[in-house]
Amino acid sequence: MRGLAAVGAGLLAGALGAMPVAAFEEALTTVPSRPGVTTSALVVSPSTAPIATVVLFAGRHGGLGLSPAGIAWGEGNFLVRNRARFAEHGFLVAVIDAPSDRRDSGLWNFRTSPEHATDVKAVIAALRAMAPAPVWLIGTSMGTVSVASVAARLAAGGGPDGVVLTSSVTRTSRTVGETVWMAKLDRITVPVLVVHHAHDACVVSPYGEMRSLLKSLSRPGKKELLTFDGGDPPRSDACEAFAAHGYVGLDREVVKAIADWITGVVNPS
Repeated sequence: MRGLAAVGAGLLAGALGAMPVAAFEEALTTVPSRPGVTTSALVVSPSTAPIATVVLFAGRHGGLGLSPAGIAWGEGNFLVRNRARFAEHGFLVAVIDAPSDRRDSGLWNFRTSPEHATDVKAVIAALRAMAPAPVWLIGTSMGTVSVASVAARLAAGGGPDGVVLTSSVTRTSRTVGETVWMAKLDRITVPVLVVHHAHDACVVSPYGEMRSLLKSLSRPGKKELLTFDGGDPPRSDACEAFAAHGYVGLDREVVKAIADWITGVVNPS
């Protein structure tokens, strides 16, 4: 994972305002997650004992194509491009891929399935074995569907200690068949941070529905909506990573806010 692939990733991350990946140790980890199925994650280690572990879920199809050669897709995704920045804040970071039996189709219409929760549960267990720290799931765009569904399905055990939903998908379209509303939000028992850009122009993630989303998380526990504004002019489609939907120009501020919120829950003053 190091070498030319890591150097190229570092140069791209620098151009996008994210931390150069080469500043941290990375390793590809693959775990058996269902009979005959494996799930891989790119693990980035902080320089000190981790405050917490964060598992990052990219949007769209979620299939990163992880291999020893690097990341085949998704390097520009908001969470993926900032994986080193999360490590800078003291987290053990795992960027999760689609499972081995979904290499072609990715996570389309799979994110709310029990099989997906089983795969993520296996990754969480492996990460807990690596570091005795709370595990949080962070999703962006379609990744929020994964995070919400997994947290709901694993509420009885083996699930995360908290979740973060950034640019949550609340509406279907011709290409989007799953939303966070399908995730049984009322079953989530862990702390939840909802992050959104006030001017997110993506048709499947309108800011106006975020307070309803927060109210649907009806179980007792810490919940908050963080709203961002500003940033750089969009350089991509409204639903892609280099628009308000992907916090273009706000990488440092958004990651710090998420990191501070998680740290405040893990180590309350």
